[in-house]
Amino acid sequence: MSQGLRLIPPPIRLTDVPEPRFDHVLRLSDDTGLLEHARNAIARREHGYCVDDVSRGLLVVSREPAPAPDVLRAAERYLAFLTHAQDADGAFRNRMSYDRRWLDEPSLGDWWGRALWGLGTAAARSGSGWIRREARHAFRLGARRRSPWPRAMAFAGLGAAEVLRADPRDREAAELLGDAATVIGLPGSDPDWRWPERELTYANPALAEVVIAAGDLLGDEALLADGLRMLAWLCDTQEHQGHLSTVPVGGWRPGVPKHRYDQQPIEAAATADACATAAAVTGDERWDAPLFQSIAWFLGDNDTGTVMYDSETCGCCDGLTVDGPNLNQGAESTLALVSTLQHARTLASRSATRPSGGPA
Repeated sequence: MSQGLRLIPPPIRLTDVPEPRFDHVLRLSDDTGLLEHARNAIARREHGYCVDDVSRGLLVVSREPAPAPDVLRAAERYLAFLTHAQDADGAFRNRMSYDRRWLDEPSLGDWWGRALWGLGTAAARSGSGWIRREARHAFRLGARRRSPWPRAMAFAGLGAAEVLRADPRDREAAELLGDAATVIGLPGSDPDWRWPERELTYANPALAEVVIAAGDLLGDEALLADGLRMLAWLCDTQEHQGHLSTVPVGGWRPGVPKHRYDQQPIEAAATADACATAAAVTGDERWDAPLFQSIAWFLGDNDTGTVMYDSETCGCCDGLTVDGPNLNQGAESTLALVSTLQHARTLASRSATRPSGGPA
């Protein structure tokens, strides 16, 4: 079968991977929040802000073990933005114009789930005590609600998992995590389609990750095994010619030839997140290989051999098309890059202690 042409980059090693940097994240940030879009690396103020990206920003900063003062100040603004977006019943608005006008009403879409993911991570991991307390309060308010949408529930469940790791006695977080896993469902019996849905759309790794987290933190070994089986199948499905080829915009369906474009950085980051969780839960080094593929995707080991990381701006191209990268560097893609480089830093530290030296 003809595979077409692909530019083959030099072999990528962990020592080639840059450190996570927040230069472009801060370039897109202001005293209100995190601007959503950019033309090349210049923020497009006319598109305003969204809770989706501000939540991602809070999450990624909260994962930093020792954030620089300007990064921590950005986290404070992100948290203030999210608490302003939340209503008294725990739902969230999503979109704000550049002149600080909300453009929608509070609801329980994906942004509600992502807000709880960011708030849960800040509540569990932030190095600032007052940020942890305020994030915990907003998380608790939002955790009373349930969304009918599986991916919104998955994102919320990942925030609940963060809270539960920090406090295993937190009943509200445990209930939300369990409900998220229930909404997602279990993999089917067809060995060619081990997935609870009849198509792969977006944020697929998050579904497997929340089932893994629920199985681990709620003490359900069968559920844990199901989540690991889902993720292993997804990683196999996304591997193409030895590299990561993420589910593109438009998705994949059984019995239909796979199209490869457009691929989004957030999908590579979600794969890295899920594989890092699987490795942490199981202690199994075999998850390091698909995790490293996710890292290498940003550095050119992808379907077009294109480096997605801009070393000058520390931003990330917005998408991978058949003709190469989308050169715009918006918040979602740049945060996906930073998040994945955080995993690379952890993987490098872990690999350095092994006799084998870790992934090549």
